[in-house]
Amino acid sequence: MSENFDIKAPWINGYGDVKFHLEYPDYSMSEAVMRSAEESPDFPALAFMGRTVSYTRLMNNIELCAKSFKAMGICEGDRVTLCMPNVPQTVYCFYALNRIGAIATMIHPLSAVGEILYYLNETESKYVLTLDGFYKKFTDVMQSHKLEKLIIASIKDELGALMSIGYSLTQGRTIAPVPYDDTVISWKSFLDCGRKYKGDYASHKGANDVAVILFSGGTTGVTKGIELTNLNFNALALQTVAMCNKEVKHKKMLAAMPMFHGFGLGVCVHTMMVAGGQSVLVPRFNVKDYAALIKKHRPNYIAGVPTLYEALVRTNYLDGVKLDCLMGVFSGGDSLSIELKKKVDKFLDEHGATVHIREGYGTTECVTASCLTPYNKEKEGSIGLPYPDTYYMIVRPGTNEEVPYGEDGEICLTGPSVMKGYLNKPEENANTLKLHDDGRVWLHTGDLGVMDEEGFIYFKQRIKRMIITSGYNVYPSQIENIIDAHEAVQISCVIGVKDAIKMQKVKAFVVLKPGIEASDEIKEDIFAHCKKHIAKYALPYDIEFRQELPKTLVGKIAYTELEREEDAKKS
Repeated sequence: MSENFDIKAPWINGYGDVKFHLEYPDYSMSEAVMRSAEESPDFPALAFMGRTVSYTRLMNNIELCAKSFKAMGICEGDRVTLCMPNVPQTVYCFYALNRIGAIATMIHPLSAVGEILYYLNETESKYVLTLDGFYKKFTDVMQSHKLEKLIIASIKDELGALMSIGYSLTQGRTIAPVPYDDTVISWKSFLDCGRKYKGDYASHKGANDVAVILFSGGTTGVTKGIELTNLNFNALALQTVAMCNKEVKHKKMLAAMPMFHGFGLGVCVHTMMVAGGQSVLVPRFNVKDYAALIKKHRPNYIAGVPTLYEALVRTNYLDGVKLDCLMGVFSGGDSLSIELKKKVDKFLDEHGATVHIREGYGTTECVTASCLTPYNKEKEGSIGLPYPDTYYMIVRPGTNEEVPYGEDGEICLTGPSVMKGYLNKPEENANTLKLHDDGRVWLHTGDLGVMDEEGFIYFKQRIKRMIITSGYNVYPSQIENIIDAHEAVQISCVIGVKDAIKMQKVKAFVVLKPGIEASDEIKEDIFAHCKKHIAKYALPYDIEFRQELPKTLVGKIAYTELEREEDAKKS
């Protein structure tokens, strides 16, 4: 499938050797990986903690997990939750669910109990895969949400004999034994279900069938399930390979971005699987281990949020290490400052790399990247050119009216990676996916930007109120709802404060109920309340008590005034 749109596209002349129109398959994600396995059966598709998984073994494990899910009674269209870090079992089950026509819903394993309940209720999911280290959290979840099966995997299940023993004696010692029963089953028991299953299991879904649900913010800043299709992911993979303009087949990428995030799932894993490359799975990022993986694997591609690169340029773990293996270095998930880009480029030069960092832009509503600095030209402050078959338009906010080159407006885009829609949110869909006069549906991103006459895009700021900390989206209204539920709190306001490492960190302003005096004890109690209901990365770093919060002329809380106050403190 390919489309020739008659739309203004000044960026096409800047593509160099990259084709703007590609062909997209009418088959599923798992079938795309199967074709890679047929072409390169012995090439290692995955590397994990000293062990590799060939494409043949990858497909065998996907097929076995597919049979296991089918044996458990999961049918086409059912939603199954993967609450997992980047470990091989996540990859097997992600594609296995696709193989049987079920839908994988991907969630952060560090999510708080209340957040997990929200995700499960939204997707009506009754089946969950998680690690043994997160079992205790799910005992609380299951008190409020009935699960048919909770599958418990362990990192040591995918380690060699010596590494497994080492893991059991170190990290594994801190994990309490899991009491298995009819609902809570081990990874081994799960696979045994598949080995015994003799019926049909494979489903041949098409390009436009929903395959994945990821969670993100939408235009109102409230977490929503985003329905993404086989085409969305397969198109993203082919577009990313094209934009690389370098060989990807049989090359390595460090997969440090998590698989519950579109960047990690779409670029670091699925793109590599479609292209016949290798994903080096990184279950948890710390700069020392990441540097060790670079030394060991000499990857050809790395991708991450700006904070990852900030950590790299500050570390001495790569002193003297040649990085001439790198063919592509990509930044996304948050804005890359001009100063940080300069630092990273200097770092790459000093380590013998022949490439510089390339900034991308995207939203989960189109899986991840839809725009990238081209291989042959960069402009300071620009996020680059649209992906192949992807069209950008800058419109006057609140309208479909295109603005002239060089004028600020809302970033809109259309193309094969744009989502099917938000799950159970027709009003939000109507606000975000809009039919224009050209007869095509455009995604209104809620972000402000500018396009120049050559088609280069410049991101300005988010229209929607959202905090991005270390690449994770945090929605102030959700945090406020939790803080406001504390018995001592009258009202709260949450903002993002600029931070050199995290880009932003979360701060809460709180007005206490009449008669309650501010104190360290009250503050600690509110912090404790937050820790029960908010994921660690989204926790406020500070709570400041106020007698009242600033208001706009119409009586709304003027959070921008609080942001300006904090900015003034930094200057």
